[in-house]
Amino acid sequence: MILKIYFDGQISMEKGNINQKKYFLKYIDFYFVTDSKFSKKGILSDVKEAVEAGCQIIQYREKNKSTKKMIYEATKIKRICRNNAKFLVNDRIDIALAVDAEGVHLGQNDMPIEIARKLLGEDKIIGLTVHNVYEAIEAENKGADYVGLGPIFDTVTKIDAGGGIGPEKIREIKNSIRVPVVAIGGINMDNCESVIQSGADCLVAIYAVVGSDDVKSESKNFINIIRKIKFLQKLHLTDKHKH
Repeated sequence: MILKIYFDGQISMEKGNINQKKYFLKYIDFYFVTDSKFSKKGILSDVKEAVEAGCQIIQYREKNKSTKKMIYEATKIKRICRNNAKFLVNDRIDIALAVDAEGVHLGQNDMPIEIARKLLGEDKIIGLTVHNVYEAIEAENKGADYVGLGPIFDTVTKIDAGGGIGPEKIREIKNSIRVPVVAIGGINMDNCESVIQSGADCLVAIYAVVGSDDVKSESKNFINIIRKIKFLQKLHLTDKHKH
Protein backbone atom coordinates (compact mmCIF):
# COMPACT_ATOMS: atom_id res chain seq x y z
CA MET A 1 0.00 0.00 0.00
CA ILE A 2 2.81 2.40 0.97
CA LEU A 3 4.66 1.46 -2.21
CA LYS A 4 1.54 2.07 -4.30
CA ILE A 5 1.03 5.52 -2.74
CA TYR A 6 4.71 6.30 -3.33
CA PHE A 7 4.64 5.23 -6.98
CA ASP A 8 1.29 6.94 -7.66
CA GLY A 9 2.76 10.09 -6.11
CA GLN A 10 5.84 9.80 -8.29
CA ILE A 11 3.73 9.34 -11.42
CA SER A 12 1.48 12.32 -10.64
CA MET A 13 4.58 14.43 -9.86
CA GLU A 14 6.11 13.44 -13.20
CA LYS A 15 2.86 14.22 -15.03
CA GLY A 16 2.75 17.57 -13.24
CA ASN A 17 6.31 18.35 -14.37
CA ILE A 18 5.52 17.39 -17.97
CA ASN A 19 2.36 19.57 -18.01
CA GLN A 20 4.32 22.43 -16.46
CA LYS A 21 6.97 22.02 -19.18
CA LYS A 22 4.35 22.13 -21.96
CA TYR A 23 2.68 25.19 -20.44
CA PHE A 24 6.01 26.99 -20.11
CA LEU A 25 7.03 26.30 -23.73
CA LYS A 26 3.68 27.55 -24.99
CA TYR A 27 4.36 31.03 -23.63
CA ILE A 28 8.05 31.71 -24.27
CA ASP A 29 8.89 34.70 -26.46
CA PHE A 30 12.60 35.52 -26.78
CA TYR A 31 15.01 32.59 -26.60
CA PHE A 32 18.56 33.61 -25.66
CA VAL A 33 21.54 31.63 -27.04
CA THR A 34 25.13 32.31 -25.97
CA ASP A 35 27.98 32.83 -28.41
CA SER A 36 31.46 33.65 -27.10
CA LYS A 37 32.66 34.50 -30.64
CA PHE A 38 30.48 37.59 -30.82
CA SER A 39 30.17 38.45 -27.13
CA LYS A 40 31.64 41.78 -26.07
CA LYS A 41 31.48 41.34 -22.29
CA GLY A 42 31.69 37.55 -21.96
CA ILE A 43 28.89 35.00 -21.95
CA LEU A 44 28.28 35.08 -18.18
CA SER A 45 27.66 38.83 -18.34
CA ASP A 46 25.43 38.31 -21.41
CA VAL A 47 23.33 35.68 -19.64
CA LYS A 48 22.96 37.86 -16.53
CA GLU A 49 21.73 40.78 -18.66
CA ALA A 50 19.39 38.59 -20.70
CA VAL A 51 17.80 37.14 -17.54
CA GLU A 52 17.48 40.65 -16.05
CA ALA A 53 15.74 41.73 -19.26
CA GLY A 54 13.14 38.99 -18.78
CA CYS A 55 14.39 36.14 -20.99
CA GLN A 56 12.77 32.93 -19.80
CA ILE A 57 14.93 30.43 -21.65
CA ILE A 58 18.72 30.40 -21.98
CA GLN A 59 20.74 28.04 -24.15
CA TYR A 60 24.44 27.52 -23.55
CA ARG A 61 26.06 26.91 -26.94
CA GLU A 62 29.83 26.45 -27.14
CA LYS A 63 31.60 24.42 -29.80
CA ASN A 64 35.31 24.85 -29.08
CA LYS A 65 35.82 24.74 -25.32
CA SER A 66 37.07 21.89 -23.13
CA THR A 67 34.56 19.80 -21.21
CA LYS A 68 36.02 21.08 -17.94
CA LYS A 69 35.56 24.72 -19.00
CA MET A 70 32.03 24.00 -20.23
CA ILE A 71 31.01 22.42 -16.92
CA TYR A 72 32.42 25.44 -15.10
CA GLU A 73 30.51 27.92 -17.31
CA ALA A 74 27.31 25.84 -17.34
CA THR A 75 27.32 25.68 -13.53
CA LYS A 76 27.65 29.48 -13.36
CA ILE A 77 24.88 30.00 -15.93
CA LYS A 78 22.54 27.65 -14.09
CA ARG A 79 23.11 29.69 -10.94
CA ILE A 80 22.30 32.93 -12.83
CA CYS A 81 19.11 31.41 -14.26
CA ARG A 82 17.92 29.95 -10.93
CA ASN A 83 14.12 30.29 -10.83
CA ASN A 84 13.99 33.06 -13.43
CA ALA A 85 14.80 31.15 -16.63
CA LYS A 86 15.02 27.59 -17.95
CA PHE A 87 18.58 26.55 -18.74
CA LEU A 88 19.35 24.32 -21.75
CA VAL A 89 22.63 23.05 -23.17
CA ASN A 90 23.29 22.80 -26.89
CA ASP A 91 24.29 19.32 -28.16
CA ARG A 92 26.19 18.19 -25.07
CA ILE A 93 24.02 15.83 -23.05
CA ASP A 94 26.97 14.99 -20.78
CA ILE A 95 27.25 18.67 -19.76
CA ALA A 96 23.48 18.90 -19.25
CA LEU A 97 23.57 15.85 -16.98
CA ALA A 98 26.66 17.06 -15.12
CA VAL A 99 25.02 20.35 -14.09
CA ASP A 100 21.39 19.10 -14.04
CA ALA A 101 20.26 21.53 -16.74
CA GLU A 102 16.54 21.74 -17.58
CA GLY A 103 17.16 20.30 -21.01
CA VAL A 104 19.10 20.19 -24.27
CA HIS A 105 18.85 21.41 -27.82
CA LEU A 106 19.95 18.87 -30.44
CA GLY A 107 20.84 19.08 -34.12
CA GLN A 108 19.89 16.58 -36.82
CA ASN A 109 23.30 14.88 -36.55
CA ASP A 110 23.48 14.79 -32.75
CA MET A 111 22.41 11.99 -30.42
CA PRO A 112 19.05 10.47 -31.47
CA ILE A 113 16.23 12.06 -29.53
CA GLU A 114 14.91 8.72 -28.20
CA ILE A 115 18.27 7.95 -26.52
CA ALA A 116 18.53 11.53 -25.21
CA ARG A 117 15.07 11.14 -23.66
CA LYS A 118 16.06 7.89 -21.92
CA LEU A 119 19.14 9.57 -20.47
CA LEU A 120 17.48 12.83 -19.44
CA GLY A 121 14.00 11.71 -18.38
CA GLU A 122 10.50 12.79 -19.38
CA ASP A 123 10.44 16.06 -17.45
CA LYS A 124 13.46 17.58 -19.23
CA ILE A 125 13.05 19.83 -22.29
CA ILE A 126 14.42 18.52 -25.59
CA GLY A 127 14.44 20.75 -28.65
CA LEU A 128 15.47 19.63 -32.13
CA THR A 129 16.69 21.66 -35.10
CA VAL A 130 14.59 21.12 -38.25
CA HIS A 131 14.68 22.55 -41.77
CA ASN A 132 11.47 21.29 -43.36
CA VAL A 133 8.03 19.77 -42.74
CA TYR A 134 9.28 16.16 -42.86
CA GLU A 135 11.92 16.77 -40.17
CA ALA A 136 9.42 18.75 -38.04
CA ILE A 137 6.80 15.96 -38.07
CA GLU A 138 9.46 13.35 -37.34
CA ALA A 139 10.80 15.48 -34.44
CA GLU A 140 7.33 15.73 -32.87
CA ASN A 141 6.66 12.02 -33.34
CA LYS A 142 9.94 11.16 -31.64
CA GLY A 143 9.13 13.30 -28.63
CA ALA A 144 10.69 16.74 -29.21
CA ASP A 145 9.17 19.38 -26.93
CA TYR A 146 9.79 22.11 -29.50
CA VAL A 147 11.49 22.50 -32.87
CA GLY A 148 14.12 25.06 -33.81
CA LEU A 149 13.44 26.06 -37.41
CA GLY A 150 16.08 27.73 -39.54
CA PRO A 151 17.96 29.42 -40.82
CA ILE A 152 15.05 31.80 -41.56
CA PHE A 153 17.43 34.32 -43.10
CA ASP A 154 21.10 34.09 -44.07
CA THR A 155 23.20 33.99 -40.90
CA VAL A 156 26.75 34.82 -39.84
CA THR A 157 26.71 32.79 -36.61
CA LYS A 158 26.59 29.32 -38.21
CA ILE A 159 28.77 28.85 -41.27
CA ASP A 160 27.29 25.45 -42.27
CA ALA A 161 23.64 26.53 -41.81
CA GLY A 162 22.94 27.04 -45.54
CA GLY A 163 20.83 29.79 -47.12
CA GLY A 164 17.78 31.30 -45.44
CA ILE A 165 14.50 29.42 -45.99
CA GLY A 166 12.37 32.57 -45.60
CA PRO A 167 9.64 33.40 -43.03
CA GLU A 168 6.85 31.98 -45.22
CA LYS A 169 8.18 28.48 -44.42
CA ILE A 170 7.28 29.01 -40.73
CA ARG A 171 3.52 28.88 -41.37
CA GLU A 172 3.90 25.61 -43.30
CA ILE A 173 5.76 24.01 -40.37
CA LYS A 174 3.41 25.53 -37.77
CA ASN A 175 0.39 24.03 -39.54
CA SER A 176 2.02 20.58 -39.60
CA ILE A 177 2.84 20.12 -35.89
CA ARG A 178 1.47 20.93 -32.43
CA VAL A 179 4.72 21.62 -30.55
CA PRO A 180 6.11 25.19 -30.45
CA VAL A 181 8.22 26.51 -33.33
CA VAL A 182 11.34 28.50 -32.41
CA ALA A 183 12.69 30.52 -35.35
CA ILE A 184 16.44 31.08 -35.69
CA GLY A 185 18.94 32.38 -38.22
CA GLY A 186 19.72 35.93 -39.34
CA ILE A 187 16.89 37.44 -37.29
CA ASN A 188 17.25 41.09 -36.27
CA MET A 189 15.15 44.14 -35.36
CA ASP A 190 14.30 44.81 -39.01
CA ASN A 191 12.84 41.40 -39.81
CA CYS A 192 11.70 39.95 -36.45
CA GLU A 193 8.08 41.14 -36.83
CA SER A 194 7.63 39.10 -40.02
CA VAL A 195 8.90 36.01 -38.16
CA ILE A 196 6.26 36.19 -35.41
CA GLN A 197 3.55 37.26 -37.88
CA SER A 198 4.38 34.14 -39.93
CA GLY A 199 3.55 31.91 -36.95
CA ALA A 200 6.73 31.43 -34.91
CA ASP A 201 6.01 31.00 -31.20
CA CYS A 202 9.38 32.36 -30.27
CA LEU A 203 12.64 33.49 -31.86
CA VAL A 204 16.41 33.52 -31.41
CA ALA A 205 18.54 36.49 -32.47
CA ILE A 206 22.15 35.72 -31.58
CA TYR A 207 24.30 38.27 -33.37
CA ALA A 208 21.76 41.09 -33.01
CA VAL A 209 21.88 40.69 -29.22
CA VAL A 210 25.26 39.30 -28.13
CA GLY A 211 27.07 41.40 -30.72
CA SER A 212 25.46 44.59 -29.38
CA ASP A 213 26.85 46.96 -26.74
CA ASP A 214 23.83 46.48 -24.49
CA VAL A 215 22.57 42.89 -24.25
CA LYS A 216 19.92 43.76 -21.65
CA SER A 217 18.41 46.57 -23.70
CA GLU A 218 18.42 44.57 -26.97
CA SER A 219 16.89 41.51 -25.28
CA LYS A 220 14.17 43.72 -23.79
CA ASN A 221 13.46 45.27 -27.20
CA PHE A 222 12.94 41.84 -28.76
CA ILE A 223 10.73 40.70 -25.86
CA ASN A 224 8.55 43.82 -26.18
CA ILE A 225 8.17 43.47 -29.96
CA ILE A 226 7.27 39.77 -29.73
CA ARG A 227 4.74 40.36 -26.94
CA LYS A 228 3.17 43.27 -28.81
CA ILE A 229 2.68 41.23 -32.00
CA LYS A 230 1.28 38.26 -30.07
CA PHE A 231 -1.12 40.56 -28.23
CA LEU A 232 -2.33 42.07 -31.52
CA GLN A 233 -2.73 38.59 -33.03
CA LYS A 234 -4.82 37.53 -30.03
CA LEU A 235 -6.92 40.67 -30.34
CA HIS A 236 -7.46 40.00 -34.05
CA LEU A 237 -8.57 36.42 -33.31
CA THR A 238 -10.98 37.63 -30.61
CA ASP A 239 -12.52 40.17 -33.02
CA LYS A 240 -12.80 37.48 -35.69
CA HIS A 241 -14.75 35.17 -33.32
CA LYS A 242 -17.07 38.03 -32.33
CA HIS A 243 -18.06 38.59 -35.96
